[in-house]
Amino acid sequence: MRRKVVLTGYGCVSGLGVGLAATWRRMAAGKGAIRRLADEPATEAPARRIDGPAAWVDVDACRKALAAEDLRAMGQLDPLSLYALTAALEAVEAAGLRGHASLARRKAILVGCGSGGNATIDQAFERLYARKLGKVHPQTIPASMMSAPASHLAMLVGSHGPTFAISSACASSAHALGEAMHMIRAGRVDVALAGGSEACLTPGSWVAWNSVGVMADDTCRPFSRDRRGMVLGEGAAMVVLESEEHAKARGARVLGELAGYGSTSDAADMTAPDLNGIEAAIRMAHEDAGIAPEEPALVSTHGTGTRLNDPVEAAALEAVYGSALPRHTVIATKSAHGHLIGATAAMEFVIGMEALARGLAPPVLGYLGTDPQCDLPLALAPTPTPIDNGVLVSNSFAFGGLNAVLVGRRSA
Repeated sequence: MRRKVVLTGYGCVSGLGVGLAATWRRMAAGKGAIRRLADEPATEAPARRIDGPAAWVDVDACRKALAAEDLRAMGQLDPLSLYALTAALEAVEAAGLRGHASLARRKAILVGCGSGGNATIDQAFERLYARKLGKVHPQTIPASMMSAPASHLAMLVGSHGPTFAISSACASSAHALGEAMHMIRAGRVDVALAGGSEACLTPGSWVAWNSVGVMADDTCRPFSRDRRGMVLGEGAAMVVLESEEHAKARGARVLGELAGYGSTSDAADMTAPDLNGIEAAIRMAHEDAGIAPEEPALVSTHGTGTRLNDPVEAAALEAVYGSALPRHTVIATKSAHGHLIGATAAMEFVIGMEALARGLAPPVLGYLGTDPQCDLPLALAPTPTPIDNGVLVSNSFAFGGLNAVLVGRRSA
C-alpha cells in the first residue's frame, strides 16, 4: 500500500532573507534580492574578482538564528552547512519535531548539493597557491565535503536514520525531496528532512561560472525578450515530510502533500537541455500524482533566464499542457532569489507551496516584454491563484541532462 506523504514544516534562507516569513514578504511585494557587489580578495588577484549581479545571503543573520551551543558542537562550518542548518532548524521547529522521539531512528535526512563547500576550498587553495603555505586548516575536508550538511543536520536533530547527500547539479534538491517521498511511501521511514543547500558565491566558483558563458551582466529575466542569462544566488531550503499516519498520530499541522515526482535523464548533452527528457519528466510527475495536465495548476518553472533553456522549457510546457496551458499560472522565482544551483529546487518548491497556501502567485521580475518562443501565462504582478484544487508543478532541469519535477497539493 502506497502511503500518503504530507508536508509539516518549511524553512529557507536566501538573499531574500532568513526564514520563510521574510522570504514571502519580499516575494509577495515583488522585491528581489539580486544586486551588484564587488569583492576584492586580500591578494588582489584580478582573476579572482567578483563583480556582477548576485543574490547574497546575510551570513551573520544565519549565525544569529542558531544557538551558540549548536554552532560550537559542529566544529568548522562552511556556509554550505550553515545555510542548511538554519533552514532545517526552522522547518523542524515549524513541524513541532525538535526533540521528538521519531527523529532518532525512523527518520531520513537527504540534502541536495551541487558543488560542496566552495568557501573552504577557496581558502585552502589561497593558502597553497597564493600564500605558498604548506598546510591548510585540518577541518578542510570535513567542512567542504558535499555530505557535510547532511551530517551536520543529523547532529543537530539527533537523527540516526539513513542520512546522505544527493548531487545532480540544479536538480539536486528536487531529487532529494522526491526520493525522500519514496522512502516514506515504501515504509522505510516515517519522517524525512529533505531539501538542499548551496554556497557557491566564492571567487573560484564565480570565475568558473562566468567561463560557461551563461551569466547575465544585468539581472535574471526569465522568458523575457532581451534576457541575458542566469544570476547566481546562494542559500538553502528544507522540508519536513511525514507519512500521513505519523503526522495525524502526533497531531501535526499538515501544510500540504508531496503527491508526485518525475525524474528523467536526457542522455544527450552536458549543458544543452533536451525537449523530450523535460517533457517526459513533467508527464511522469503528473502520472505519479494522479493529476491530469488539464487540471489548472501553479507551475513553478526552472526559468533560468538563459537564451537556450527558456525556449526549451516553454516548448515542453506547451507540449504537455496544450490548449489547457492558459488555465495555468506560471511563475519563475529565480528572478527574485537568483539561481541557488543544488538548493534551487527546494527553494522553488517551498515558495510555490506557500503561494498556494496564500492564494497568491509572486511576480516574475525583470520582464521586458514577450519573446515569441516563450509566450507563457506568466504572473507579471502579484496574482491571485484561483486554483480550487491547489496544485503545484515545480520544474528543475540540470546540467548533464538530469530532470526532476515535483507535484504538490495544498492542504485541504
